[in-house]
Amino acid sequence: MPGRYPLRWAACRRTFAPSPRGHVDDVQDFQTQREILKSVATTLKAASIPFALAGGYAVWARGGQESTHDVDFVLTPDHADAALGVLVENGHDEFPSNEDWLDKVSRNGVVVDIIHRLPMGDVDDALLGRCDDISVDSVVMPVMSATDLLLSRILAFSEHSCDFGPPIGFARSLREQVDWEAIRSGSGDDPFARAFLMLLAELGVVGARQHVA
Repeated sequence: MPGRYPLRWAACRRTFAPSPRGHVDDVQDFQTQREILKSVATTLKAASIPFALAGGYAVWARGGQESTHDVDFVLTPDHADAALGVLVENGHDEFPSNEDWLDKVSRNGVVVDIIHRLPMGDVDDALLGRCDDISVDSVVMPVMSATDLLLSRILAFSEHSCDFGPPIGFARSLREQVDWEAIRSGSGDDPFARAFLMLLAELGVVGARQHVA
């Protein structure tokens, strides 16, 4: 199984379903998250640190529903210290993290995960090279590919965290952007991934030829 490790990516527990929109506080929360997202992205761009938007907001940028949780970015381990330093220098607060696969910063109550290891292994130049430049709330930034986003989610399933609901929503909304053969080969013999892909086939999200053989 390629790149498996015991610390599971926190994004696998996040939901794609947004909070009900009719309340002013909800709208303000979304706008605050977007502003912090853009602040982190523009800071990293100005410092010439390669990165990509990840997690629920990457799904949103690609046409899915808006994230209701914190903001996620990915970058290589070699750039982790530099990224944290430049973000703190530019008004973001370092936020405590007990994991060795990400750093955290916060601003105005919004927590941002700076991830440098995913369930399939360290973030590398190849993964960043598969990203697309997308305008996210008027700021152009690299966004993780739909294939890498989904693969990261399904490889994070375990006996203790196995909620198929959110990734099914993601797969439904972005299925035309996903390389299903890459998902199949990348997930290998992982039993949770195989079960998830077979469920997608049963639900008609993907064709019968696209699920795990």
